[in-house]
Amino acid sequence: MIRKLALAALAASLLSSPALAAEKLKIETSKGCSFDITLRSDLAPKHVAQITKLAKDGFYDGIVFHRVIDGFMAQTGDPTGTGMGGSKLPDIKAEFTPEPFKRGTVGMARSSDPDSGNSQFFVMFAPGDFLNGQYTVWGQVDETGMACVDQIARGEPPATPDKMIKVTVE
Repeated sequence: MIRKLALAALAASLLSSPALAAEKLKIETSKGCSFDITLRSDLAPKHVAQITKLAKDGFYDGIVFHRVIDGFMAQTGDPTGTGMGGSKLPDIKAEFTPEPFKRGTVGMARSSDPDSGNSQFFVMFAPGDFLNGQYTVWGQVDETGMACVDQIARGEPPATPDKMIKVTVE
């Protein structure tokens, strides 16, 4: 009887617990290095959900870094490589927060419409306070990972753009 109650209590607790959310994206690059993005679902749950869905579906595999501005950021996530493309998923309403754009911050790229984020994102090389409250922050790359990001070829577009070879959710 006690054993059945214990099993029932365990089952109930497992069923009532929320599913474990993804904590990071691992991005393997054509530079032969990789970096992790710590996902910030506490700041931008809809953005993190869309990014992780796209990553799980293999959407990001093979996509180039199409806009890389030294001292500013590296942008990717456009399947056309032009900066004008996106996924077939709907655009996401902005999730602006007071979280500052600093080195390693990952933000959602968009058009002039704040609610046009879709699949493109950028990683900051340096602080960008002018973006604060204007773009959605959804992740962070630590300094170890930034050693890889710092190697990405510069240009708009780069002459020989680097790629995200494989993007996995962990």
